[in-house]
Amino acid sequence: MGAAGRSNQRKRSAARRDEVAEEFPASIGMDVPSEAEALSDEDDNAEEGDFDSILQKMADDQGFGSDESEDFGVQDGDEDGEEEDDEDDKSEIHSSDIDGASSEENEEEDDEDDEDSSISDDDKDPLLIRAASRSTEGHDTVVDSDNDADDSVLDGKDIDKLTINDFGRDLGTWKEYRKTLPQIEAGYASDSSTEEPVNTIGNVPIEWYADSQHIGYDIDGKRIMRPATSDELDRFLDNMDNPDVFRTARDEINQQDVKLSEEEIDIIRRIQGGAIPDADYNPYEDTVEWFTSQTMQTPLTSAQPSKRGFVPSKWEHNRVMKIVRAIRQGRITRSAPTSTAPQYFDLWADAEADDAAGTGRRQRERLAAPKLALPTHAESYHPPGEYLPTEEEKSKWLEQDPDYRKRDFLPQDFGTLRTVPGYGRFIQERFQRCLDLYLAPRMKKKISHLNPEELMPKLPDPRDLRPFPSRESLVYLGHTGRVRSISVDPTGMWLLSGSDDGTVRLWELITGRCAQIWDLKETVYRVAWCPSQDSCVFAAAVGSRVVIVIPSDLCDDNRRLVSEELVKAGFGSAAAAEADDDSSLPVSWDMPTSTEQASGVHVSIAMHRTVKSVTWHRRGDYLATLTSEEGGSSVLIHQISKHKSQRPFRKLKGAVQHIKFHPTRPWFLVTTQRYVRIYNLMQQSLVKTLQPGVKWISSVDVHPQGDNVIVGSYDKKLSWFDLDLSMKPYRSIRYHSQAIRQVQFSRKFPLFATASDDGTIQIYHGMVYQDLNQNPLIAPLKILRGHEIRNSLGVLDCLFHPIQPWLLSSGADGTIRLWM
Repeated sequence: MGAAGRSNQRKRSAARRDEVAEEFPASIGMDVPSEAEALSDEDDNAEEGDFDSILQKMADDQGFGSDESEDFGVQDGDEDGEEEDDEDDKSEIHSSDIDGASSEENEEEDDEDDEDSSISDDDKDPLLIRAASRSTEGHDTVVDSDNDADDSVLDGKDIDKLTINDFGRDLGTWKEYRKTLPQIEAGYASDSSTEEPVNTIGNVPIEWYADSQHIGYDIDGKRIMRPATSDELDRFLDNMDNPDVFRTARDEINQQDVKLSEEEIDIIRRIQGGAIPDADYNPYEDTVEWFTSQTMQTPLTSAQPSKRGFVPSKWEHNRVMKIVRAIRQGRITRSAPTSTAPQYFDLWADAEADDAAGTGRRQRERLAAPKLALPTHAESYHPPGEYLPTEEEKSKWLEQDPDYRKRDFLPQDFGTLRTVPGYGRFIQERFQRCLDLYLAPRMKKKISHLNPEELMPKLPDPRDLRPFPSRESLVYLGHTGRVRSISVDPTGMWLLSGSDDGTVRLWELITGRCAQIWDLKETVYRVAWCPSQDSCVFAAAVGSRVVIVIPSDLCDDNRRLVSEELVKAGFGSAAAAEADDDSSLPVSWDMPTSTEQASGVHVSIAMHRTVKSVTWHRRGDYLATLTSEEGGSSVLIHQISKHKSQRPFRKLKGAVQHIKFHPTRPWFLVTTQRYVRIYNLMQQSLVKTLQPGVKWISSVDVHPQGDNVIVGSYDKKLSWFDLDLSMKPYRSIRYHSQAIRQVQFSRKFPLFATASDDGTIQIYHGMVYQDLNQNPLIAPLKILRGHEIRNSLGVLDCLFHPIQPWLLSSGADGTIRLWM
C-alpha cells in the first residue's frame, strides 16, 4: 500500500473515532476503540461482506487512492497538495453531516471545493449524468460537448457494458454507475424461471407412467405429480381462444404445451422442406486455401553448398574396395539363375474353389466312399431255416465260378455267438474294398427333391371362369350321313348343316325343329352364313360348285329385297365381267335350274375341281373358295355383287389346306401342310409366316381382336400364336388322343374349342389382355363327350353361338349336338 493510501486510511479512522465519541459519550459507559482497533474492525467488516469496504480494500491493496482528480486531468505538480485539500474537505463534509450542520455550511464548503478544484463535479461525473438521463423516463438530458471531449477515458466504449476496469481508481463512480443500471428481472433464462420442476426420466416411454399418479422425477429425485387434464370440449374452447394454438406443441415428457418460437418454427419448416436446419449455415462457402498454390521462386536457404558434394568420399572408396577384394578372393560368388517352372492355371475352376494360399490350384472336393449294404438275415450267425442252403445248393455253389456267385459265403447256423469262428476271407475282402475305393472312378450325383405338385402349372379354378358349355342340351336328328359342316346365322336363331347325304338342312336352334331342306344331290362339304346382318344369304359348297341361297321364309321383306339385289345385280354386267376376267380362271357364274330356283337357289358358281372350303369376308360381299386343285388356281376370291372372280396368287408353295379372312385387317390367311402364311391383300405382300412345327395342319382360326391365332393339326397338337410376339407358337397343347379336325374361337366370350376324332370336344379359357406386358391366360375347362366314332372319325366340326356361351358340334355319327 502506498503512503497516500495509508494517510487516507488514518484520516478516515480518526474521523470515525470522533463521530463515535460524539454520538456515544463516555458517560454511557461504552468503550471507544483505539485507532489500531478501529483499523482491525474495519478489516473485519470488510471480510464480513461490506461491498464498499471490499472495493476500497481492493483499491488500497493495488495502491489506488480515492481522489477522483487523478483520473480527470489534474496536473502532476499539484497532485499531492490537492489530495490533502480534498481529503480535508471530505472529512469536513462528513463531520458536518454527522453533527447535523445546516445546508448553508455545506453549500459554502462546496463552493470552496469548487474554487480549489480545477474541474467541477459535473465534469468529474459524466457517467452519472448519462445514467441519470437513461433512468429518467420521457426526459432528455443534454451534456456539454466540452465535458465529452474531456472524457477521454470513455471514448469509443458502450456505457451499458462498462466494467470496473474501465473506471480505474474511481471506485465511487463505479458504485454510482452500478446503481443506475436497470434492475434484473427474472426471465426465462434466469434461475427463478424454473419454478416448475423439469422431468428427468430421460429416454423412457411416458406410457410406463400411465397408471401412476406421477409422470416422473425432478433433479432432486422428488415425484412430479400428473397435472390435471381437461376433456376434449374444454380443450377445443381453449384452442378457440388461444391465438397461438397453431404454433403450440405438446411436451409429452412434462405433460404441458410449449409455444414454439420463430426460430424453432423456421427450423421445422426447413426440415420439412429438406433444407439445412441452420439458417446461417452456408454450404457453398469459399474454399480456404490453407496451403499456397504458388510455387516459390527462391530457394529455402541461401547457404553455400557443402564441399562434400564436390569431393569424392573416402568412406565409399573403402567400402567398394572391400567388396572388390571379396570378389577376387571368391568369398562373394554370383548365384546361379533360378529356373522358374511354368505355372498352369485351371481356366474352368471356380474362384471360390482356389486354395487359401492363392496358388491358383483347384482343390478337389472330397467324395465320400459309398456305404456298404446293411447285413441281411443270411449273414446272421443264427439265420432262419429258410436261409440255410441244402446240400444240393451247397454243391452247386461250390461248382460255380467265384465271379458268378450270388454271395461270397454260405449261410451257417451257430447256436451261440461264442461259437462263431473268425471270418476266413476278411483280409481278402478288405483288400478288395480298398482297391475298389482307390481304382474305381466315382462321381457325385446331385439328387433334386421335387414335389410333383410344384411341377403342375398354377391354373385358376374352372368354377371361377364360368360361363362355358358343360353339358349336352339338345340333339338334332335327321341326317343319314356324316355332317361335315354347320353354321349359325348372325341373329343366333337358325342353324345350317351340310351332310354327305347331299342335303342342307335349316334348323330352329332353340327347339331343334327342321324348318327347311335343300336336296342338292351331291356331297355338301361346307356351308356358311353371310356375316352381314342386312342380308339373309348363305353359301354351300356342293361337289364342284358353290350355290348362293336366300331362305325367303326366314327373311322379312326388307332383308329379302337387299339379299336379292346383292345376288342378282351381277347378271346385268355378266358379259362385261367375262370379258374383263382372265380366261384361264376355271370359274363360271350360272343361273340355277328352275327346281333350284324354286327352293331359293339364286346363283351357282361352277368350278373345275371339288370345292373343299368356303369362307366369307366380314363385309358380306366377298367370298373365298378353296378347291382340291394344286397351284395358284386353288384359291379364288369372288365378288357377289358383280359376279366377278379373281385369283390372288399365281403360284403357291404346297397344297393349301385351309383359308381364312382376318376379322379386323385386310389380311388373308393361307394354310399349307406345315405353314400358315399371312398376306396383305391391299399391298399384295407377305406379312408373316407362322411355323407351328407340326406335320399336317387341319384347321386355323383367328381371335376376334385379331392378334392371336390357333392352329390345329392331324398330329393331335394345338398351337397358340401371338402375332405381335413371334413366328413360333407361344403355347403348344396336346390333350387329344386322335387328330384335331376343327378349332374355333368364341366371338363374345374368352373361350375356344377343339374337336377331334377321339369323339371329344375340349373347351379352353383363352383370355387376351389389353396390356401388352401380360401374357394370354390359357386354361383347360371341360371335356365334352357324346358323339360316336364311325370309321375312325369322330367330331368333324364345332361352332360357338354368336351371342350365348353355347357350342354346337357335328360328327360322323350324323348328329348335331347343342352344348350349354
